[in-house]
Amino acid sequence: MAEKTTTLSVFTADVGGLVGDVSSHPGVVDNARERLGTAKDKGHIDDYHVLRCGDDLELLITHGGGVDDSEVHKLAWNTFVSCRGIARELKLYGSSEALTSRFDGNIRGLGPGAAEIEFIERASEPIVVFLANKTGGGAWNLPLYRIFADPFNTAGLIGDEAMFNGFTFTIMDTFENREIELKTPAEAHLIISLACFASRYVITSVSKTGGDKAAVISNCKKEFNTLEAACKNEPALIVRCQAGFPAVGEVMEAFSFPHLVSGPDASSHAGPLMPVPFYEANPTRLDGPPRVISAGFQITDRHLIGPHDMFDDPGFDEARRTANTVTDYLRRHGPFQAQGLPASAIAGCAPAAYDKIKNRFKKL
Repeated sequence: MAEKTTTLSVFTADVGGLVGDVSSHPGVVDNARERLGTAKDKGHIDDYHVLRCGDDLELLITHGGGVDDSEVHKLAWNTFVSCRGIARELKLYGSSEALTSRFDGNIRGLGPGAAEIEFIERASEPIVVFLANKTGGGAWNLPLYRIFADPFNTAGLIGDEAMFNGFTFTIMDTFENREIELKTPAEAHLIISLACFASRYVITSVSKTGGDKAAVISNCKKEFNTLEAACKNEPALIVRCQAGFPAVGEVMEAFSFPHLVSGPDASSHAGPLMPVPFYEANPTRLDGPPRVISAGFQITDRHLIGPHDMFDDPGFDEARRTANTVTDYLRRHGPFQAQGLPASAIAGCAPAAYDKIKNRFKKL
């Protein structure tokens, strides 16, 4: 008889911001909690938690339906639609942009993001969920490499026999809609050669080589390479920890360096990814700096024990100070690179002003 599996599904969407793109209205968050609470009471799901990072609403759901379960996706979709209705009544910013089409059985490609992982629960099942605002899916490339491939970050890679066989990285080419699998440690440099170009190549999952999934991210495959989708679909990351996977502390250490990501000011600028506690996930300075929050859970019999606010720790104070210093430096560039992203990274389009003068160029 097959062992009972647990699925953790994390759905993200921007259904309308307060004020502008800064935060979510309490009424929107409460509505999501009520709808998921009703679904739990009726036995449709096992447990849930609702979070928000900036103006993005996140639904965390545990169930036994596996990845891409149509009923769970329908629940998430209907919850976002209901929340969007409240946002429209309040005239919240961007409330007409988050959901692009009608639900067709799966939420992927319709605006919201979905990160899902199915597993058999261990004796202890610690999981950390990362949620970001004002950045794209490639924001996780550097932390994921450090967590699962860099022994200077994760000592367990050389100290824990259960990780000696390394990890397999699945990387998506978002321009060509194709993917490749590369394995550590033998192909670590090949992973870097792709993942360093985060605007195109996105690490979508990591697995123990020959074994279980270790991490998954949310992404929007149909529209990933457009400015429209980048604004709608902020990334989520799920990471399993301990007992054959990197320790919780090793996972968190990867975020002690606020690396540069694209995202602020309608995805047209770069900024440092600042790790903050839940209550500080309110990016106001040029839509930034980009924020990441982290919710830690113990999953027990499909129930979410937590969350613990993982970045509510003075150990990340220096990372936050560094992020502010880097933001000061970048902002002094104004629209010039590297503060302003190159046109090729902004939906593949030239600046809007170019259209007004393009006919005045003379060929040399």
